[in-house]
Amino acid sequence: HHQIFHKSQVVNIKMKFQKSTIPRPATPPGLPPHNSRPQPRSNLSFGVVCSSNINRSMEAHVVLGNAGLTVESYGTGTKVRLPGRSAYEPRVFNFGTRYEEMYSSMAATEGDVAFFTHNGVLQLCRRGAAVKAAPQRWQDTPSSAITKHDVVIAFEERIFDAVVEDLQMREPTEDFEPIHVICLDTKDNPHEAKIQGRIALELCWLLEKTVQRCGREMFVGEIPEILDSFQRERMKHTPIKVLHQLCYL
Repeated sequence: HHQIFHKSQVVNIKMKFQKSTIPRPATPPGLPPHNSRPQPRSNLSFGVVCSSNINRSMEAHVVLGNAGLTVESYGTGTKVRLPGRSAYEPRVFNFGTRYEEMYSSMAATEGDVAFFTHNGVLQLCRRGAAVKAAPQRWQDTPSSAITKHDVVIAFEERIFDAVVEDLQMREPTEDFEPIHVICLDTKDNPHEAKIQGRIALELCWLLEKTVQRCGREMFVGEIPEILDSFQRERMKHTPIKVLHQLCYL
């Protein structure tokens, strides 16, 4: 059942959105496991990647960021694609278009507000705007920013492949540091993204704890074993394997 909004409500919704600060979305606090120090400093930098940088990677960005981890999110698609009025008419935006702008264009009429509230897209735009200005495309991000990441989590196999291929095609940097690319396959809907965001957080805390325990030198060798046991213990709900590729940039 679509909600019908009166003109005054549409204006109110837009006004609310245009306030300079949108509160950052609240997620479960995502604190580290009991056996680690109360708020350890984030030792690792995480990149989280999906197709359009609005659902799966943004869910992970919020959850990891609220837990005190160092994180940035990206998309690998050619454009930002959001579900439109029909499967044949997605709403398409360029990367770099502000989340606020996307929101405004999908809240242009009463019918739009009702439809895009009902399918959840306006909420995704609001959340995006509360975290950063605009979706970022992985392939267009300079290597100086990409090399800051120790671990990159992709939320679909084709996105994992795109990230690995991009890293292999880039000109190596002077430091030539390891970057671990991991795939946690996730269906592209808000419900699945929420579940996988929590699982990604567990994995990231596990990796943080490992690097604190054994240092960066040993960390590279530890990851395959960590992912194996994580697959066995934490991924019982899915037959899909956790993928891992070690890249250097």
